[in-house]
Amino acid sequence: MSTKYKALDIDQAYFITITTVGWIDVFTRLSQKMVIIDSLKYCQAQKNLSIFAYCLMSNHLHIFCRADGKYTLSEIMRDFKKFTSKKIIETIQSEPDSRKEWMLDYFKKSCEHLSREQKFKVWQDGYHAEEVFSNKWIKEKINYIHQNPVKQKIVTEPEHYYFSSARNYADFDNPLDIFVVFMG
Repeated sequence: MSTKYKALDIDQAYFITITTVGWIDVFTRLSQKMVIIDSLKYCQAQKNLSIFAYCLMSNHLHIFCRADGKYTLSEIMRDFKKFTSKKIIETIQSEPDSRKEWMLDYFKKSCEHLSREQKFKVWQDGYHAEEVFSNKWIKEKINYIHQNPVKQKIVTEPEHYYFSSARNYADFDNPLDIFVVFMG
């Protein structure tokens, strides 16, 4: 497996993107979004994940973060994806959604080729991680993360999107506490 886009260095910050299989718009319901937010909170509290910026879109998550404890970022992402996959499937199965059968069928078919036994596959394999290497890069990536919902025409201002750390940077109420990076 390639290590080009993997978080290998401990205590190093990374810009990470994880994406649903087939870029399926899973996170269109509040309950699905809260699965991700609650799981990130757990990773912060129990696995010492430091989050500096994030944005949850309908089919992917951008997160600028660092592992600050005994777990590596790779271990945290593995556990995060495994847990959220199960919770997402449970939520789809238990709540009304016109796309329920289609999504469950797609997630089921997405793991047919796997050698390991698995019923559903929600996330694409691995994750895309880019190591932080300069203050300019930090500013560019945080801006990129926060501009995602603006580029998708979901909101006109980044801080108006509830599931983004742009709200933290604007000092608005927000669903997830983060470490704000001062970018003078």
